[in-house]
Amino acid sequence: MRKPKQRSGARREISYNEIPAAIRRRPYYVVLPGLIILIGIMIPFVTAIALSLTNYSFKLPATKFVFLKNWIGLFASRDFYRALGVTLRYAVYCTGTQMILGSCVAFLLKNDNPFNRILKVLFTFPLMVAPAIAVLVWQLMTSNTVGVLEKFLNLFGVYNFPWAASNRTAMFTVVLIDTWVNLPFVILLVQAGIQSLPKSPFEAAQVDGAGAWFTFRTLTFPLLKPFMYIALLFRLMASLQEFGIIFALTKGGPGNTLMNISLTGYLTGFTYQNLGKALPYLLVLWCLVNVSARFIVKRQRQLILQAAGRE
Repeated sequence: MRKPKQRSGARREISYNEIPAAIRRRPYYVVLPGLIILIGIMIPFVTAIALSLTNYSFKLPATKFVFLKNWIGLFASRDFYRALGVTLRYAVYCTGTQMILGSCVAFLLKNDNPFNRILKVLFTFPLMVAPAIAVLVWQLMTSNTVGVLEKFLNLFGVYNFPWAASNRTAMFTVVLIDTWVNLPFVILLVQAGIQSLPKSPFEAAQVDGAGAWFTFRTLTFPLLKPFMYIALLFRLMASLQEFGIIFALTKGGPGNTLMNISLTGYLTGFTYQNLGKALPYLLVLWCLVNVSARFIVKRQRQLILQAAGRE
């Protein structure tokens, strides 16, 4: 009997050995950069955990294993809880202020006209300024002798406003500087979200006679939430880890008013030269940032899945 001829169009399965070696190695080339980055991240992280279990110090000739002594001392210290409170308050104040103001400014600048274009360019200037330089500029502006802001407050009968020199106004001052530096970041992200919104739902709402507040509450704000979560994620992570602005302005003062976890860990490790006690501060900060970021990313993913399900 004749064997049935194999159709020319039929597909034949290719075994793994028939694939050229160069093609078989391609998946490993794709994974390799991520693996290198992971190793580069894990080596310092594991080293930090190991050193936090020792009395490692620049002053001591030998390093001894002390197990959980540094961690027990951390959670029994009032300085840690004070620094944790300062860190959380600073993050809430900065992130909340910047999200609210940034969203409002982005909505005010959504119309494309020459005046708004000029304002958009002006609002990006603070992003080009280093935090230390921004602090120096604000120190001159808030000076009681030559400061522009001091002269402005004098018009309303306010003289010698303490700014960063008082425990009551130091947090306000540093939040003000942080907002000036990082507010454009939120504005740009929210503007990008506004420009990417689909036009058809808004046109349908306009045809149906929906009001501005109803359109914002049911269409604009829900559609903008993924973009706002991105801005919230980056700003919250940066605010929790803030070091440069506070250190350049008051170095944690006056007193210990602005001593957050980053500054406390820095002073413990490099000023007092006790890195074994400083590393638990920084590892706790890492956990705090990681948990916050995971919560925001999870919430954003849920919004995206809900939007995809409605479609």
